[in-house]
Parts: sequence; structure tokens; C-alpha cells
Amino acid sequence: MTSAEDGGRNLGALLDDIEAASKLPAKRRKISIKNTVEDAASMLFDRGALPEELAQVVELLTLRNHLDQSSLGSLIRNLYPARKVSDEAVLRVVGALGHGQHKPSLALQSLLLRWLVMVYHLLEKTAILSQAYGVLFNLLDTAAIRPQLCHLLALVTRRKHVSPFRIQALLGLSRQTGGDPALVGLLRIFKNYYPEIIVGESTKGRAAAFKHPDPQWRGRLEEIRSQHIERYEYGARNGFAVNHALARQMKGAKLTGVPLVRTQHAQEDSITLEEIDNPDFFAENLEKIELPTQLVAVLADPLLQKLMLFRPEAESFLRISNWLAAYMNDIASGDAEPDAFLDLVDVIHEYTSNTKTLPPLLVGFIVEFFGVWDGRQKRDIVLETLSFLPLGDFREAYEQLLAPLERSILDNTPESQTSLLKFYTRLLRRWTIAMRGEADLSTLPEGSIDSLVNHVNNLSLTLTQTSPTVSTYLSILDFYQCCATLFSQRSILPHVEITTPPALLVYILLFSPSLPVLSRLCGVLADYKRSWEAVMSPPAIRQLTKREKEQINTFNGFLMDLCNCLWRGRAFVVSDLNAQGCRIPRSLEPVLESYLRGVDSDLSLASAFGLSNSPVLCMQSLAYVRELEDEETGLRARHAGPVTQASLRQLANRGGLELAWQEYRAGVLEYLEQSGFEGVPELMYSTMKNLMRTKGERVVEAEQL
Repeated sequence: MTSAEDGGRNLGALLDDIEAASKLPAKRRKISIKNTVEDAASMLFDRGALPEELAQVVELLTLRNHLDQSSLGSLIRNLYPARKVSDEAVLRVVGALGHGQHKPSLALQSLLLRWLVMVYHLLEKTAILSQAYGVLFNLLDTAAIRPQLCHLLALVTRRKHVSPFRIQALLGLSRQTGGDPALVGLLRIFKNYYPEIIVGESTKGRAAAFKHPDPQWRGRLEEIRSQHIERYEYGARNGFAVNHALARQMKGAKLTGVPLVRTQHAQEDSITLEEIDNPDFFAENLEKIELPTQLVAVLADPLLQKLMLFRPEAESFLRISNWLAAYMNDIASGDAEPDAFLDLVDVIHEYTSNTKTLPPLLVGFIVEFFGVWDGRQKRDIVLETLSFLPLGDFREAYEQLLAPLERSILDNTPESQTSLLKFYTRLLRRWTIAMRGEADLSTLPEGSIDSLVNHVNNLSLTLTQTSPTVSTYLSILDFYQCCATLFSQRSILPHVEITTPPALLVYILLFSPSLPVLSRLCGVLADYKRSWEAVMSPPAIRQLTKREKEQINTFNGFLMDLCNCLWRGRAFVVSDLNAQGCRIPRSLEPVLESYLRGVDSDLSLASAFGLSNSPVLCMQSLAYVRELEDEETGLRARHAGPVTQASLRQLANRGGLELAWQEYRAGVLEYLEQSGFEGVPELMYSTMKNLMRTKGERVVEAEQL
């Protein structure tokens, strides 16, 4: 049994004990219930209440019983919902309000209303309170619960609830109470929906602000909810309802000044966003929906984001841009805290993540943000936001946005350079997705992808010097894997030039002390090879550009050098067609040869990086032979390694495993493939002609089976 399940059972048992005790007067109980209530309240505070537990507590609170007010108050103050609050629980609370012999005390009713206000954003259906609006409104003459009741009505009120008879009732009640601040506050909510209604001086008095009753309670609720969601992964946020009133604060984040959705001056035949609560209603009334008063609320509200996506208007985006400009002026003039910038970046990040776009009006804001940003705080959020930069001219984007970004981030540390590399990887990945969805790529700015890749080429070479680690190499390969994926799209190839990694970078990665790095490098080069073949093989997609013709010889050199090192036992040879000898100085070759002979007289430089002797492949090669030997019976000798043609012949003569050299090498490739290191076999099969035939025979055999 898990700890969560055990905790749930214990809380249920405690609530059962409390429920049994509530039916008996205190004098008739055999034991005090005080400690049980304290334990239940503590458990509710620690992990919150599941729906069944919450329903049980609400029933205890809403029925007149023999528990003392202190115990009941402790339970409701610690009633943190771990999931959504059901309609049944809400209706029980509403039904418990008012005067009556079997209803809770007015003090407890005020606590119940306060609780409804604090969990309003977690109601399973907020429409349930809308349906009970008349019941709630008619309780306003009860002074003891009026402040909490007005707050709840302020959250629930929509234009359809505002009617002349209710306005008259509010005005009369306000006059009777001498301008009760809670009533004045609610009357102002009414006036927002119908400003043309004459209410005289009634709304000019002191009014309640309807702030969250307990920010600390809210913070604890969010901690419990986050833990529960992380553990059980249930549900999803309703994107077809406005984040009403306190929803932003419920997240525990500091306010940024971004207004909430509120529609004023609505027409009689229009629909407000606040009235939308499901996708069908949204779709049916799309053209009738009135835009809210403050359009910049789009940054935080998912429903307004959908509306502006389906009904884009230039004037709307201009209004948002003007608001952001005014916000910038407040920061520059000192009227707002600089930290407010960072808070707004959180909101913009959520907006871009939801809409998968970064509008030009936000680009200008972010450029201004770089002027006050230290380059470290919320760096990941800033970079994630900028990765949604629209597909366009990289040189123009670099001059306007990316150069200021680099100046802010780069501080001569490998960490800042790695962050920048990961950002460009995400940017290229999103641009690839955008290009795959474009119907016409002919409008793509010429050289945009080429400029991006060349820029990252220099960054990658810098990182190999400042941080020559396996982690860095894998991050570099992430970028070039994205390049290979882009160039493998036949619909995109006619519109972009293939740009290969720098030669120096390829050779640095080739001699990395990591098998995953070598395998991924080979896999990336195999993908590049297929892209070159797609462009050049008849029927050719297009003609090679001058720059591509210059790169193709260099790329063929990569392939020849890798095959010479890994397969042919001719490392650093330059006599073969296209071979570049891994670009080591010729004067260095005899020095390396001499060193190797001194270490092992049987080892030569030419074969030092093959399947058997390579520092990153030798263990896998020998493991393959060991596996074959374990499957055989009656062997009189086992191979000590490393494997060579001569050693295999000697092994067979001594009663060991009989294995041909070519069979051994093909088997090692298959073993690497089965071990998850597909890159080396993939490159060999696509490059070596004799292996191409072997691969084809294997495929045919598999199909026949």
C-alpha cells in the first residue's frame, strides 16, 4: 500500500469518528473528540482533501450537529481541495445558507461563503453558482454573511444577472445600511455591465475591494494542488472559460499589472467572454462576442487568446502594443518596479507557449527588456519564449533581436554558451515545423537557414574549446540532428541549401572518448548523405548551388575518413579519393606511429581506430565475440582480444570459435545496432558498397521469413 493510500484511509477513519461524535452531545461522549479533529485538520493541511473526503467534511459543516464551533471552524479553515469541487458540495453549501433551525450558525455560514470564494476557480462547473444566483442574492439582507456573500456574487455576476429589479433592490439595501462597502462594491460591478443606468450617488461611497481573503491559504492550496497533479497527473485546464477575478493570484505568482478580462459597455445583442463556459457556446457565438475592455488581458487568458486567433484585427494588436509601450515607460520613469519586468516575462512566456507564436509587438517589448535584464534571472524562460520567433530572415532577426540577446547572456562562461546553443536548437526545430506546414516556401528569405547554421557552426567550435565534455558534444549533435531532419524533408530541399558542419568539428567529435557521441555523429552524417543523394540523384530535386558544390567534396572527405578509421584499417590515409587524413599534419603521422609501436608493437596507427582497437568500440566488439562463445559448447579456447584477422585464424586452429573476419565485422555492426548505437552501422551500410549488398540480403531474408 502506498503512503498516499494509507493517508487517505487514516483520514477517512478520522472523519468517520468525527461524524459519529457529531451526533452525540459532548457530555454523552466517552472520549474527547478534540484530538481527533486536530489530527484530521492537520492531515487536511498536509495533503488536501480528495472528493469523497471533501464531500464528507462539507456534510459535517452544513448540517446542524453537536460539534463545537471551534472544531467546525478548524475543519473548514483547513479544507484544501486536492481536485475539483463537485456541484453537490457547492449546492450543499448554498442550501445551508440563511435562517433556520437546522442550518449552521451564521458565523459558520460566513466561513463557508469565504471558502467558496477561495475555491471558486476550482469549481467543477462555475455555472452551478450562476444557477443559484437568485438564492444568493435574496440573502443579502442577512448582515452577518453580507461581506462574504457580496464577494461571491461579484465573482459570479455576469451581464445576464444584472436586471433593473436587482439594481433597485441593491440601491434600497445600500440606503438602509448607510452605504455598506460590500454592497457598494457589488453595485459597482453591476454598473460595469450597464453604465447607462442611473444609480445616483450610491456608487461614490467607500467600496469593498474584493481582494482574496487569505493569500497564505491560497499559497498552501497551490502547493497541495501542484503536488497532487505531479503525483497523479489528472485532468486539464478548461481553455474555454475566462480566468475570472482571482484566478491569476491563485497561481501564487506576483501580480504584473496585466488586467483581467472584463467587458464593459456591452450591447444588448452581444455576448461577452465572461459568459462563455464551453467550446460549443464559443463556436456558435464567435462573431457576436464583444472584445473586453483591456485587450492586453490576452497575455494571461486562454479564451481571449482563442478569440483573437480566430478573429485577428489590426486595431486589437495596436491596442495591446500601446499598453506595452506605456508599461515600458512606467518602468523607465521609475513608476513601476524593475522586477515587474520579470513578472511580465512569465506571462508572455505562458502566452507564447499556449499560442505557439511570438507576435512582433512582443518582440519590441523583449528588446527593451534586454536593457534592464542581467542575463541570468529566468534565462530559460526568456530563451524558451524567444524560440517561438516567427520563421523569417535570420540576419534581420539577428540584428534586431538575437544580437542584443547574446550580449545580455554571454558572460565568457561555457554555461551561457550552452544555453545559447540549446536556444538555437529549439529555434531551428520550430522553424522546421513551420516550414513543413507552409504551402508556399518560395517566399522564404534566401539564405535564412544557411545563415542560422553558419552562426551556430562558430558557436559549436567555440564550445569544443571552452567545454570539451561529452554533455557539450551531445548538445552540439542535437543541433546538427535538427539540421539533418530539416534537410531530409523533400518538400523543403528545393528551397534551402544544405549546410554541413565544419570539418574541424566533425573530427573533434570523431575522436571523442564517448560511444554515444561517435554513434550520433555517424547517424547525423548518414542523414546528411541521404539529403545530398536526394538533391543529386535523378530525377534531381534541383541543381546544386556553387556553395554546395564546394561543400560536397569536403563532405565526401568526412565519409572516406570515417570509413578508413572505423572499417578499412587505413586511418589518416590521404591517397584515397576524397580522403583528407582527418586533416592532421603529415609530419605528425610518423610521430604517432612511433608512439603506438612503443606502447604495443602489434598495434599500428592505421588500425588503431577500427572496430577492434578503437577506445570507444573495442568493448562492444569483444562483447559480441564473448556472446558468440557463450552460445557454443565444447570450445577449448576463448579469444583474449582485440580481434584481428590473424587472431581469428589462430583461435580456430586452437579449438576456439570459428568466425570469418567479414562475418565478425558484420556481426559487430549488428550488435551495435541491437545495443542502441545505430549510428555507426547506419553510416557503414549507407557508405560501403559491399555492406550495402549485405544489408540488402538481410532485408530480403527478413521479408521472406
